[in-house]
Amino acid sequence: MLYWNKRYECMDRRELDELKREKLIKTVCRVYHNVPYYRDLMQKKGIAPEDITELEHLQKLPFTTKQDLRENYPFGLFAVPLSEIVRVHASSGTTGKPTVVGYTRNDIAAWSELMARSLVCAGTTKQSIVQIAYGYGLFTGGLGAHYGAERLGALVIPISGGNTKRQIMLMKDFGTTVLACTPSYALYLAETMEEMGIKPEELRLKSGIFGAEPWTDNMRREIETRLGISAIDIYGLSEVIGPGVACECEYKDGLHIFEDYFIPEIIDPDTGEVLPSGSEGELVITTIDKEGLPVIRYRTNDITSLKEEPCKCGRTHVRMNKVVGRTDDMLIIRGVNVFPSQIESILVDIGDTQPHYQLVVNREGKLDTLQVLVEVSQSLFSDEVRRLEDLKRKIVHEIQSVLGISVDVKLVEPKTLERSSGKAKRVLDNRNL
Repeated sequence: MLYWNKRYECMDRRELDELKREKLIKTVCRVYHNVPYYRDLMQKKGIAPEDITELEHLQKLPFTTKQDLRENYPFGLFAVPLSEIVRVHASSGTTGKPTVVGYTRNDIAAWSELMARSLVCAGTTKQSIVQIAYGYGLFTGGLGAHYGAERLGALVIPISGGNTKRQIMLMKDFGTTVLACTPSYALYLAETMEEMGIKPEELRLKSGIFGAEPWTDNMRREIETRLGISAIDIYGLSEVIGPGVACECEYKDGLHIFEDYFIPEIIDPDTGEVLPSGSEGELVITTIDKEGLPVIRYRTNDITSLKEEPCKCGRTHVRMNKVVGRTDDMLIIRGVNVFPSQIESILVDIGDTQPHYQLVVNREGKLDTLQVLVEVSQSLFSDEVRRLEDLKRKIVHEIQSVLGISVDVKLVEPKTLERSSGKAKRVLDNRNL
């Protein structure tokens, strides 16, 4: 059995719980004294740092949400001066303002450690050649995987996303053994290989570490069959640290949450009450080793459940089952977070459209596609075709610019889209995830 840091990954539960308790106490003190927003929240609840002395006391603390990060944009939740922040990452937000996360040098080292553990879970070794086809930049996927692979000592191919035929050429020529990308892109690579007449046995691929979007066990089996690899699920979110919060091992029986860095809880998404062990609900995560942006009881909006029984691999950390859904209306398209309100904001800014639109998500081949149906004003719809085409191109360009994804825009005449006296049905997701 391969481990990256066996001492912590296989730590005795009593010792692990004591480590978590000590780190939690220090984290609560840090945010109370260094983050005015958290101090105000705790004072309103009548909580002082000295009230948190046991793991069970975590439930006394307030939740943190994505909205809290937006309201404190860009650096209001940082727990250290900007002079100690060496990198920022960001994810998209509903208003066009990104959710910003800051990292100190120690945070980058911790993230590298977590990604090294995750890669080893996927069968990666120092002798591996890791091709990283996640996006680089403000998105946490590419650089997170990159630093982890380098920490492990593997050879890294930092190709980023896209350029599919070149990806395959480099896989073949460089002898790639581990692929890191979204699961849908892995299937698209497989499809393109087949079109090029390249068989899996012509490559040296052994495993893949896939995340950033929902995927099923059926998709896993298809990836494994068509690429001839073992497909491992990884979980993370930028607000917590990025990829590497949890990862499957070779037994693929839940994702190990690295509890020496994170404390997971499952709550009722409606009441906020902590649910009994094994219950399905919303995953909440508290970071206990972050310096730049520690988060207390962060509500992920992801619906899952936890397994506390030991894993056959020997790792003692709790495992989470695959995420089965979300509590909000966010879509994940090719690894990018998309909110209907983002599209609405773009359309409102452009003008010449009605306040009625619908997002249609499909899976064509192995990639997710997003079509935006937009009602235009009666006067414009009756105008010349060239003006309609100009408007369509403008909408496509603005969505690409703001969200970083390509979409198909279809302009429809007024009163085409369904009306409702309740919530408007903004999203039609045909992927059957």
